[in-house]
Amino acid sequence: MTPQTVPPIQQMLQMLHGLHVCTCISCLAQLGVPDFVEHGPKSAEELAAQVGANPQALYRLMRATASVGILSEGADGKFSETPLSAVLRSNAQPSARSFAMMGGREWHMRGWERLENSVRTGKTALEEVYGMSTFDYIFSHPEEMKIFNDTMTGLSMIDSPAIAEAYSFDGIRTIVDVAGGHGLLLANILQRNPQMRGTLYEVPPVLEGAKTGPLSPFMDRCALVAGDMFQSVPAGADAYIMKHIIHDWPDDVCIKILSHCRKGVNPGGKLLVADSVILPGNDFSIGKIMDIQMMLFPGGRERTEEQFRALFAAAGWKLTRVIPTAASESIVEGVPA
Repeated sequence: MTPQTVPPIQQMLQMLHGLHVCTCISCLAQLGVPDFVEHGPKSAEELAAQVGANPQALYRLMRATASVGILSEGADGKFSETPLSAVLRSNAQPSARSFAMMGGREWHMRGWERLENSVRTGKTALEEVYGMSTFDYIFSHPEEMKIFNDTMTGLSMIDSPAIAEAYSFDGIRTIVDVAGGHGLLLANILQRNPQMRGTLYEVPPVLEGAKTGPLSPFMDRCALVAGDMFQSVPAGADAYIMKHIIHDWPDDVCIKILSHCRKGVNPGGKLLVADSVILPGNDFSIGKIMDIQMMLFPGGRERTEEQFRALFAAAGWKLTRVIPTAASESIVEGVPA
């Protein structure tokens, strides 16, 4: 049967099993199974002791994931690596392992359980579940913070090169990456633009991990500055860039952050926001699903071009253009209004 001839009830049942598939993938990644089959097929019995699992239960998990192309079971009952399992290895470049793991963590699962409540009330999920914001929860649980940071790094390995390649930084001598994590985006930009100096602006716990991160080869023209973007940003830059930051927050908070950038930017400078830009129509978009994630957890949203235009204007910027990239993100450019 082609997808067009599958009865709607069967299509719906396949979609409803999506959560189960995702949870199986998350468990496989958590156990580290893809790492162990990198160099050759392994049976569940061989792997059980190494990953700390029941052999029969592990076999059933591996068989289930093999049915969607993650691992491949041979006639001898051993499982081999596939292109999909390869990107779940911890040493993959880029790796989706931490992202898969995060999807199965208790806080994440409990957040999605509260979707109906969030839709009814407009409130974030973890405020109800744990009595604190998502970021407060993550920062107070070191293991979750590590998985979250590794997830962001893994995703950044996909989109940072695409963003650095898609935009011409000609004329920009100094740039501040606001809340730029461990600095992978900024490192990609500095590598491609040897005339440029950069500043990574982050909260102290994240900045600590950046000291030995991707920016290490560029420390002769890069500064690591600790601070709170909700209060201020380093002043005197030709450009301010933010990736996956504005989508975390509701409009009033975004306007505050963007206003700090407007106050600090040099004359003729630029604002660069790298996020999904939601297009009209019914086509599938990762951004439309991520929009629900933003609603549930930090309380932000993915935005349309017109929503970005209004947001920029409220903070003293004029949206000049939206630049697609080879990744799912676009670069929304602004200049002082």
